[in-house]
Amino acid sequence: MADAVIFDLDGVIVDSEPVWEEVRRAYVAAHGGAWQPDTQRRLMGMSTGEWAAYLSGELGVDRTAEQVAAEVVEEMTRRYAARVPLIDGADDVVRRVAGRWPLGLASSSPTRLIAAALHATGLTDAFGATLSTEETAHGKPAPDVYLAVAERLGVDPARCVAVEDSSNGVRSAAAAGMTVVAVPHGSYPLDPDAVKAAAAVLDSIGDLTPETVEQLG
Repeated sequence: MADAVIFDLDGVIVDSEPVWEEVRRAYVAAHGGAWQPDTQRRLMGMSTGEWAAYLSGELGVDRTAEQVAAEVVEEMTRRYAARVPLIDGADDVVRRVAGRWPLGLASSSPTRLIAAALHATGLTDAFGATLSTEETAHGKPAPDVYLAVAERLGVDPARCVAVEDSSNGVRSAAAAGMTVVAVPHGSYPLDPDAVKAAAAVLDSIGDLTPETVEQLG
């Protein structure tokens, strides 16, 4: 039986990966960089510091990593102020699961965007612990953020169910010893090793029921 459920944010509760991709692609193009075929896949799960350094260094953007982080996050904040792209039904799923288990949130988004998304979706109070990889040593696929959220919830990581959408997210939660439910985004399919690491792969977040969690946990 699971003692807690820990959600990712981007791609699980909010359909933000396409927004991140659009904003960062435009930023790279505007600042002399060159987007690569594997860039989006590599970026998914990186912490703010990691992707900012990647855009500034490997993609050739003519701004420092600090400038990249500040300017891209500012644009994302502006987008969120206009509209947070909540995935249909995700808020109801979170509330149903919160009725049975303590919830955590382990996100690669910056802390200010996590706060904006949860406020806009009315889910702030649903989570007992929320953490950005901004505050951990390593982003996903390292297990740091999942281990830290489990510690804040006071639960054994091995007794947690994690809900993820990306390959790096699945790798991160699995490396923390958690049982992983994957809900991949149609535009960003899971790599084969991530499929194997997931205990279940669902078609949509609406398929995540308390019964599903009980069976896995």
